[in-house]
Amino acid sequence: MLSALERIDLPLSLGSMGLPLFCLLGVAVIAALARKELRDDLRQRRSLLDAAAGLLDDARVTVGSDGYPRLAGTYGGDSRISLEVVPDSLVPRRLPQLWLRLTLLAPEAAPRPSIGVLARPIGTEFYSRVLGLPESIAPSFTTDFPLLMRGRGVTEAAIERTSGLFRTLFADPALKEIVITPRGAGSVRRIAEGDRGAHVLYRQMRFPVSQVSPEFVRNALAELRLLNDALEPEPAS
Repeated sequence: MLSALERIDLPLSLGSMGLPLFCLLGVAVIAALARKELRDDLRQRRSLLDAAAGLLDDARVTVGSDGYPRLAGTYGGDSRISLEVVPDSLVPRRLPQLWLRLTLLAPEAAPRPSIGVLARPIGTEFYSRVLGLPESIAPSFTTDFPLLMRGRGVTEAAIERTSGLFRTLFADPALKEIVITPRGAGSVRRIAEGDRGAHVLYRQMRFPVSQVSPEFVRNALAELRLLNDALEPEPAS
């Protein structure tokens, strides 16, 4: 038979065991929710370019090691098009950015220089093609924000022929970079800015977008065409 002291200690002992079990259960629930949230986030990332894939012929979507998609195909002829979703959180005290990096590759190289402009340069733009060009050029037009203009084999005539188009395109604040090369043209556009709460509280990159809209991509592809045609040889008179 249990003594009075033992009868008093028994429920206290069970109660003390219940607290750790409750804590373990809470941790398990939080971990399960975190795993579900991660799966949902990865699923959303992978599908960002699914709607835009219908714009390209022979479209093929692949997924990078970071879970973000790349789309390749042809558009309006035999030029190859590639689109890459690029997350960027390298700039301190700025919300993460989600970029769309577009490339148009012509079937053959053209006899022309490379020239490009990067808006609001910081030096951490790992996705930039302009930063890889060797020659610094004084910007041929002005904006309300800093510009970095670089090229390879650039002539005064090439600068004059591209200045008006560059100025027009950079009126859109979502445009980060444009470049023309002998093989084609490229651009970088902002898709979305990261969620402030997720970034500040959890240091996570979450973007309030489930799809890159076909209209967004269609307009960006039209800009690539304009860039690629900007330095086409002028017809003989």
